[in-house]
Amino acid sequence: MSAELKAGAAEAEQRLSAATDLDEVRAIDADVLGKKSALTAAKKQLGGLEPEDRKAAGMAINEIRQRLEAAVAAANDRLAADARAAQYEAECLDLSEKLSEIRRGSLHLTTQARDRLEDVFVGMGFTIAEGPEVETAWYNFEALNIPEWHPARGSFDTIFVDLGEPEEVMLRSHTSPVQIRTMENTEPPIYIVAPGRTFRTDTADATHLPAFNQIEGLVVDRGIGLGDLAGTIDEFVKSFFGGEVKTRLRPSYFPFTEPSAEFDISRPDGSWLELGGCGVVHPNVLANCGIDPEEWQGFAFGFGIDRLAAMRYQLDDIRELVNSDVRFLRQF
Repeated sequence: MSAELKAGAAEAEQRLSAATDLDEVRAIDADVLGKKSALTAAKKQLGGLEPEDRKAAGMAINEIRQRLEAAVAAANDRLAADARAAQYEAECLDLSEKLSEIRRGSLHLTTQARDRLEDVFVGMGFTIAEGPEVETAWYNFEALNIPEWHPARGSFDTIFVDLGEPEEVMLRSHTSPVQIRTMENTEPPIYIVAPGRTFRTDTADATHLPAFNQIEGLVVDRGIGLGDLAGTIDEFVKSFFGGEVKTRLRPSYFPFTEPSAEFDISRPDGSWLELGGCGVVHPNVLANCGIDPEEWQGFAFGFGIDRLAAMRYQLDDIRELVNSDVRFLRQF
């Protein structure tokens, strides 16, 4: 009986090693270890043997059972691993083609220009200042020496916000209110630039936007004059556009600076392009902010970031910056 069981076990092990699916393993398992298997029948016959023979036969049967159970477990493990690998292969998705189609975005032209301007001015020793986009008449006009009769305070130029009494409130028409807030809360010397969004009642066209970005600079220190302003503008233009670009100042008028000027930059064809306004801070503005104009002097300048970006990238129409045309934006 022992020889027959060993031969049957060897045959079962070969069948298990050659099995190709788990159903086949379960069938072999039932055949060699189930209730109707030769091994179970042999175990039932142990009671009719002599005690010495029963012990030897029992040990032989247990050994064969352990061999077969180990062979079944090994076959199950092997085929289960193969099944998992086959399932993984069938369900695996190749995403490389889709990933290659993704076009990553980039910063908007206006944001690129603003970041570059901030880097240039920070490198020159300025700090960045910001303020609210909705302002009162004091910060947007009165502290800047703009009287009530000035045309800029009319509804044809300014977008007013109806919040009721007691103050007149509007969307800021320039970032100059940031200068006023800084001078009210900071002891001189002051070296700041104030970038941000501003609003006017302009009709959108090739060179104007009703909501546009502006950057203004302010310096308040002892012994500051027009020469310091000209040198600062010249240094900024060369850092931003390159050393071959020249600057010039032309006399102008602004209520918050005296003397005042427009500053231009040279074009490759020899012509000049107006970039912004500037001037020496008016003594009344310093006094309105609690700064003694006899001790402290300053200069200020400002220009549009959108227009600067349009000029840098030679755009014919500034409205391209707000049309959100992906075909245009992807070029930059």
